[in-house]
Amino acid sequence: MPKILHVLSQRPALTGSGITLDAVVRQADQALWQQAAVVGIPAADETPSVGLLPRQNIHPVRFGKTGPGSPFANLDFPVPGMSDVMPYPSTVWSTLSSKELVAYRQVWKAHLEQVIYKFQPDVIHSHHIWLVSSLLKDIAPSLPVVTTCHATGLRQLKLCPHLADEVIAGCRRNDHFLVLHQDHALQLEKTLGIEKQRITVTGVGYREEIFHRPTPEEKITPQDLLYVGKFSHAKGLPWLLDAFKDLQRQFPHLKLHIAGGGSGPEAESLRTRMQEMAPAVVMHGLLDQKSLAQLMQRCRVCILPSFYEGVPLVLVEAAACGCRLVSTQLPGVVEQIAPVLEEALDLVPLPRLHQVDQPHADDLPLFKTQLVAAMQNSLQAPPPAELNLNSFTWNAVFKKVESIWESVSL
Repeated sequence: MPKILHVLSQRPALTGSGITLDAVVRQADQALWQQAAVVGIPAADETPSVGLLPRQNIHPVRFGKTGPGSPFANLDFPVPGMSDVMPYPSTVWSTLSSKELVAYRQVWKAHLEQVIYKFQPDVIHSHHIWLVSSLLKDIAPSLPVVTTCHATGLRQLKLCPHLADEVIAGCRRNDHFLVLHQDHALQLEKTLGIEKQRITVTGVGYREEIFHRPTPEEKITPQDLLYVGKFSHAKGLPWLLDAFKDLQRQFPHLKLHIAGGGSGPEAESLRTRMQEMAPAVVMHGLLDQKSLAQLMQRCRVCILPSFYEGVPLVLVEAAACGCRLVSTQLPGVVEQIAPVLEEALDLVPLPRLHQVDQPHADDLPLFKTQLVAAMQNSLQAPPPAELNLNSFTWNAVFKKVESIWESVSL
């Protein structure tokens, strides 16, 4: 039975990369791969679930300050997140001191060496073009390494230029790379200076056993709107709230459901604003997949006003639950999702951006106007017909992933 070691340097299940890890582990279990996982978690947390892996096969690196009687911490700062605003307390990469970075590298190297020695994997599959992925060939030079690029690493290269050379030189040694869409493939090829033959577009998947249309007896509130994501300016949330206020003049009973979270001053400011907009704005916090699916089944329109994403899985999940969709014209949406969703999706042009995900102030009034118009159209349009989303199932995605595992381990 072949062995695969999964490596994710942040918390599983709470972001897109963590959901991807969970789904791939579930699929690999059905395909009879023997698996183990290394993840980053807060010191006080219990060992998290990763797919259906036994807890003894999950080997966390623990972060954060601890007190008397608390669990041991490998590093005394919160888990660094691949986005500067995460849905949980985290460390921003650009704020880590040189001393903290040295400790981070040392802890991950020692931990991974121990796990690799004990587990003896045939392949390592890491997530994110970032520091931990760049260390793997130092630790296990003879083991094949496959790395999934979730795009956030490419953004961090610009936010942390002092780490860029190290990340690029380290990651380019890995054997193969998986990306969410073709635009990422082109960026990765150029950034790492690697051959396009070493990059495979896998797309994203959704769990069709969880995300599906409601049964006839389940009531749908026809005017409810939904946003799923972090409390962040880069996600477009402030302008969604502005647009929602404008829509309330036409739809006075309209509600906007918010599923997600965030930490730090930016997130707290948005949280305060949404609390002040209650009861029209309803905050649900972080939801597990089943609870999120139930909320999607109750809503008419799911909105993603983000300025930077890979291929946003939340749009596929919401479409599977019967929602109409509003999204900015992100490359991954235009390339992979729009051709399948067709008239169920209203696209909003992106404003001009600087620093990857920061909109030009001059473009924001027009952006809000166009967002309002797209939301109006989705609310007034008939419910979408049932869609064929077979290409977005995790089974379809995993077949591509597994073929790469097999090819690099031959």
